[in-house]
Amino acid sequence: MKKVIVFVLSAALACTMLLGCGTPASQSGSGGDRPGAEGTPAANLTLDNITIGFVHITDPSDMGYTYNHDLGTQEMQRTLGLSDDQIINKFNINEGGECLTAIRELIEAGCNIIFATSFGFEDYMLELAAEHPDIVFCHATGYQAADSGLANFHNYFASIYEGRYLAGIAAGLKTESNQLGYVAAFPFAEVISGYTAFYLGAKSVNPDVTMDIMYTNSWHDPTVEAQVTQALIDRGCDVISQHSDSTAPATTAEDNGVWQVGYNNDMIPAAPDASLISTRIDWGVYLTFAVSALIAGEEIPVDWCEGLSEGVVLLTPLNTAIAADGTQGAIDAAFAGIKAGTLQVFAGPLTGEGVNYDGSPAVIDIPEGEFFQESYPGSAPSWIYIIPGCNVIE
Repeated sequence: MKKVIVFVLSAALACTMLLGCGTPASQSGSGGDRPGAEGTPAANLTLDNITIGFVHITDPSDMGYTYNHDLGTQEMQRTLGLSDDQIINKFNINEGGECLTAIRELIEAGCNIIFATSFGFEDYMLELAAEHPDIVFCHATGYQAADSGLANFHNYFASIYEGRYLAGIAAGLKTESNQLGYVAAFPFAEVISGYTAFYLGAKSVNPDVTMDIMYTNSWHDPTVEAQVTQALIDRGCDVISQHSDSTAPATTAEDNGVWQVGYNNDMIPAAPDASLISTRIDWGVYLTFAVSALIAGEEIPVDWCEGLSEGVVLLTPLNTAIAADGTQGAIDAAFAGIKAGTLQVFAGPLTGEGVNYDGSPAVIDIPEGEFFQESYPGSAPSWIYIIPGCNVIE
């Protein structure tokens, strides 16, 4: 396996801005002996008395991101044998001051550990983690834990780009127009990394494929997602994928007689004649780990990220009724390569241009034989580059 490359012009700045480049998870401490919530020191926490809080941007009815994260909560609850009253969910919380209020309410309710699951929640989590060192705060998709200096604040994510790559193979083999479409939430690293990996997977089996990307500027807006999907179809895209939180891209694709690749949930029930496959994260793995570690007084890494090999990134069953012949075999071969380390998603030769958070240009040029290692040393994605063949439509 060749040397990892993360460089060129502003790559170092991108790492600092996007990841808060800090100590790798394997070397980072968490202060496992810190106390729990008032009246319940960590040394006295058990599966019988721990209280766990969650802050979500939507609710499970989205059938997407929050639905999938809530499946992880249910998995953790079953695995650890927790009662319903030990888990407090705050659903439909926006990424503004309402988040601060929701977290404070969880603190007042006696939560020993609080999970927040949307990118825009991080600053509020940081503020209250600093005020309450006796409570553990875990934030999905964020990047600031390593530089926060807070022993009780953690980031977690998964190597979903690996699943995106495999799902892209299904799209690349299915397309007839060689033009894919992608419904993207925001121009953030998490989203750009995902659609780049999806495109690279498609291109690995179909060198002629291109992809149009349109942003919704929302994590969850079924109306806009449907409109963007329709616009992409009108441009000639015959396979649609998404980083958005509803089933609208799937159902709109089916209404138009084209195909779709989903995220967070198996979309076949919603669109059986369109949905090829989906990729999702099993959040229950981390949730179970973090709660168990807190009770045991063990380390929770500052950054945690696992993928296909660990069973954290998953593919839903392939829709063999509509998938192209040979799709499952191609996916299986790529999965084996990722697991063995012989296939790197962001492998050279690969070039791209992007924009850092401060508005400065970012450029990357990875030569053949080297690769960009995503989600390291932080857990959040850091790929911000638009590569040839990916066309962002304004």
